[in-house]
Amino acid sequence: AVKNQQVDLLADLLVATLPEGPTMYPEGHLTDEPEEILVAEIIREAALEGVRDELPHSLAVVVDEMVPREDRPADRPLIDVRVNVFVERDSQKGIIIGKKGSRLKEIGQSSRVQIEKILGTPVYLDLHVKVAKDWQRDPKQLRKLGF
Repeated sequence: AVKNQQVDLLADLLVATLPEGPTMYPEGHLTDEPEEILVAEIIREAALEGVRDELPHSLAVVVDEMVPREDRPADRPLIDVRVNVFVERDSQKGIIIGKKGSRLKEIGQSSRVQIEKILGTPVYLDLHVKVAKDWQRDPKQLRKLGF
């Protein structure tokens, strides 16, 4: 292995001798995070796409509600996902929303694809952008936003 020869063989031999550890998550799960947290992170990532320099840490996403729509047939379920995207200033709100809502629409479209993949069902994504003045310096607001 010192000469970078048969490293694959060495790795296979070492892995074969390792004891099996306890499972970290229930079978079929990829993480121990609740779905709401995953959805919020997907939306936050989509919102920061292309504006990371302008809003690197000034963005918080909170999923207010994730509920199956009741009036849908069982073979065509739909989950309503209501989300608030919080920024610190009005100018940042404009950056997220974009001209005539174009940026917010992009955020919703790109997020929706990933969210539907994770949840395994179509979703109606209801995004709202709100200003929470200087939320990063306010312990009360930080708790409210899940930090």
